[in-house]
Amino acid sequence: MAGALIHRQIDKTAYFVYNRQSMDYRKLLLKITDNWSAKVLSIAFAIVLFVFHRTSTMEERFFSVPLNVETDGSYTPSSSYEHNIRVSLRGEANSIRPILENDIEAFIDMKSRGKGFYRLPVQIRKKGTAIGVEPLEITVDPLEVALSIDHKVSKYVPLTANIKGVPKDGFKLASSTLVPNQVVIDGPSDIIANITELFTEDIDIDGRDEDFSVVVNILNDEPLAIIRGNGSVEYKGFVQTIISQKVLNQLPIIVKGLDSKQTAELNIKTGSVALSGIRQALEDYVMSLLSTDSTPLSVDCSNINDLGVYELPVIATVPPEFAVIKTNPQKVSVQVFAKEE
Repeated sequence: MAGALIHRQIDKTAYFVYNRQSMDYRKLLLKITDNWSAKVLSIAFAIVLFVFHRTSTMEERFFSVPLNVETDGSYTPSSSYEHNIRVSLRGEANSIRPILENDIEAFIDMKSRGKGFYRLPVQIRKKGTAIGVEPLEITVDPLEVALSIDHKVSKYVPLTANIKGVPKDGFKLASSTLVPNQVVIDGPSDIIANITELFTEDIDIDGRDEDFSVVVNILNDEPLAIIRGNGSVEYKGFVQTIISQKVLNQLPIIVKGLDSKQTAELNIKTGSVALSGIRQALEDYVMSLLSTDSTPLSVDCSNINDLGVYELPVIATVPPEFAVIKTNPQKVSVQVFAKEE
């Protein structure tokens, strides 16, 4: 009997506690659901404020980075593609401003690809100052790149100098050298096979009158062909004077060195002389002879003491910059007379 009473008392107590908890839950639920729309709007407004605050502290940076094509070394790009990728960084201002452009690397992975055409996504690799920055959103433009790859080959290609202009009048480019005279180029096999010669940029020799040396760049119209080295060569030009020949005709032959008491008569009174020298100098010399009515041809009678007929050589007296090739006649007959009182 006593056990039954105790059991009924426990049930009443449990019922009372349960009812009391149920009432507390209902009250709590009523409080939560009371003016529900206003509370939802408040929560939404709080979320908007949080997002706005977070957005207001975010900043964007834009820059371009080179696109690296990563292959296994035996292949190389064989078609044109985007060499620079536009990168956008988004994050907190104080976090993204110190990031160096060199620490964002754009690449496409072709290590497991063979010869062919592909369209692959641009990937990003963070380095240095970009590592550990949070939050950090990185986007690229374009998102993917299409290109072909081919077997990578190398070969020697001869160089040819691109000469522009002419030396100073009376001079010529006698010879020249290129150091080196050939270079090694690397690139896709189909493109390298068609390159048989490379040229230098223009080398201006206009007005030059002496030897010279210049360093010039090598022209490369094929961006997929890579020239080993620094892409420049040394050009050495060797300039010489142009030696011309000119024959001066109908020149009087004069007598020199004759005794004052004597006179002479030549059997041939005019002659010619063939000279060699710088062309312009020769032209100037001819003009000087005409303007002064002088002649370079003469016979030397200074060793003649007696009257009579003598066979004497014709002497051409010209400036030292000229060489006498030939005189005509080479000898003349000179008859020496006594001068009349």
